[in-house]
Amino acid sequence: MASAVTPPSTWYPGSWRDRPAEQQPTWPDEDARKRVEARLAALPPLVFAGEARNLTAALAEVASRRAFLLQAGDCAESFDEFSADQIRDKFKVILQMAAVLTYAAGVPVVKVGRIAGQFAKPRSQPTEIIGSTELEAFRGHMVNDDAFDPEARRPDPERLITAYHQSAATLNLLRAFATGGFADLTQVHAWNQQFVSTSPEGRRYERIAGEIDRALRFMAACGIDLAQEAGLHQVDFWTSHEALILHYEEALTRRDSLSGDWVDGSAHMLWVGERTRRLDGAHVEFLSGILNPVGAKVGPSATPDEVVGLCDALDPHRVPGRLTLITRLGAGRVEELLPPLIDAVNESGHPVVWACDPMHGNTFTSSSGRKTRNFEDIWTEVRGFFRVHRQKGTWPGGVHLELTGDDVTECLGGAEEISEADLDQRYTTTCDPRLNARQALDLAYRITELLRDLPDD
Repeated sequence: MASAVTPPSTWYPGSWRDRPAEQQPTWPDEDARKRVEARLAALPPLVFAGEARNLTAALAEVASRRAFLLQAGDCAESFDEFSADQIRDKFKVILQMAAVLTYAAGVPVVKVGRIAGQFAKPRSQPTEIIGSTELEAFRGHMVNDDAFDPEARRPDPERLITAYHQSAATLNLLRAFATGGFADLTQVHAWNQQFVSTSPEGRRYERIAGEIDRALRFMAACGIDLAQEAGLHQVDFWTSHEALILHYEEALTRRDSLSGDWVDGSAHMLWVGERTRRLDGAHVEFLSGILNPVGAKVGPSATPDEVVGLCDALDPHRVPGRLTLITRLGAGRVEELLPPLIDAVNESGHPVVWACDPMHGNTFTSSSGRKTRNFEDIWTEVRGFFRVHRQKGTWPGGVHLELTGDDVTECLGGAEEISEADLDQRYTTTCDPRLNARQALDLAYRITELLRDLPDD
């Protein structure tokens, strides 16, 4: 079986260790870390090569302007907040958004969760200071705990094992939801959570759900056997996370027995972050050799040459669906910074998926000290992203969002008009602020209008 990903002859799962590796924790006991790596390497992979290939094929449809990517989920998953209900509600929000986008805009949606592995976060500073106490920064529950305590902040490699097992449990439930009847389109009304169904966004969603019901009844009346249409009763749902803690990623990388390709078994899709995307760095080196589709975050400091360099490193064979460029440029700068990046990538001939992360470029600290984002800034960046692609004649391939199914008050604005005074009511994130279900659904409706306005090919 021919491979679309042919790593350099010098690549192997541990070749990243010869490169500068940023944002890695300092494990206090290296022998303990090595023992954990050996245990992880002996565990089954969480995902398989065929699944990764299928996601690449789905993303190739996005790159070819025939589908739209919805990549969404937690900023950072938590060991403390982990239940079937929370997984179900997050999955429901993504299903709702996909239903709105597919039905209202007529676009197939590739659904990728930031879930079942998104336990680590890069930090702008290696330490955190409160009062006169300075401790190791919280790097996500895969590494340490968010409690401001010396023992809690001590990096513990056993947490890698916990992250693996929680990811496995989450994936098991997601697969059951996706294929066991929960995602059946005939259940479209059941996806409406109570606090969404009583909101304007929820009532608008119910109208779309009613239209879907009528369309299904019409097809049945025309003699179409809906029971035989698998696409109506189950969905493809893939997982993704930032490939940040490289000891974990390497330990879960396996060689595919059919093709000989190396596959990172921790998730279907991995991405390199804005802080770790240096071309000579360990993270780009690691992602360059795996079969999985990969992404790269692109922030305001990225130059056209750097972005083309990322394309050359991560997608040297120009495989559609292999590479997603996830821009996070900020509401005020997206229309200035994005055009030269698109021009450079177009000229290079790389068939990338362009996706917009409107979250990370629009984070600020409120007067109360809470990190937050304004819904209108998020919307402004998405709208600017679409406007630039329309001007360039390229496809605005998707969005990359941080959201939750919980009724949180972490991002300002939206239909609920959350104010700074409301932030403390239900602010539960372990790291960055997330859209709640109402805000996420509101954004989906707005995106459908942008998709409808795009010219036909």
